[in-house]
Amino acid sequence: MASPSYRLAALDQDFVLGDSMRGVRFLLEYAKAEEALRAWGVRSTIVVFGSARIGEDGRPDHMRWYREARAFGRIASERGGALRGRIGEPRDNVIATGGGPGIMGAANRGAADVGAPSIGFNITLPHEQEPNPWSTPELTFRFHYFAMRKMHFAMRANALVVFPGGFGTFDELFEILTLRQTGKERAIPIVLVDKAYWNSVVGFEALVQHGMVTAKDLELISFAEDAEGVWSELLTRGLHPGGENWVDPHQPSLQSESVTG
Repeated sequence: MASPSYRLAALDQDFVLGDSMRGVRFLLEYAKAEEALRAWGVRSTIVVFGSARIGEDGRPDHMRWYREARAFGRIASERGGALRGRIGEPRDNVIATGGGPGIMGAANRGAADVGAPSIGFNITLPHEQEPNPWSTPELTFRFHYFAMRKMHFAMRANALVVFPGGFGTFDELFEILTLRQTGKERAIPIVLVDKAYWNSVVGFEALVQHGMVTAKDLELISFAEDAEGVWSELLTRGLHPGGENWVDPHQPSLQSESVTG
């Protein structure tokens, strides 16, 4: 009875954390977040990406980006449907971030400013990332697998808003851009904040000139300079507050199957 083989499989950490159970752990990361999101009635989200290194103090450009991210979190939460709270009524366009500091914390903070819930999809990193204090505790998750975290970002997204950032922000942006380009994600609007920044760090036009993307591919993105501009651009590009964009992620079309599973 003391032998490891006699332990209940679900209570045997050595077994559950072994190589053969990687698929099971992947499923658990999907199911745990999914259950909590359903319990809170989160039907759709607006995903906000941006650097963890940007704070409300310091460099003027950093301060401006932080301020606008916080303002956008507030605007989207007030106008997008996240504050709906009657029993059985879904929440739409709930702010969802990577759960960390910087721009992520600013967007979550903006939602908290108006009493709206928001989501933090944290990831376990070698240098531990702690959740910011503004994402809703019951909607603050920690993932081991980047792939599952990205899936949760994509599957409920009504829109993507990307503030200035580095490698991690690029990774997340181009993941969604690739899904949009290949038709594996719905036609959600993608808005980049601060056109001068993005044109200085990514040669979008050069990609066209070298034949790596088409000019039409660049229509997948648009730009805005401040929080009100972002909201206006999202509406112009098809965002409808209240969930009219929403498609049930549990009944995927063939085009969205790779995103929603």
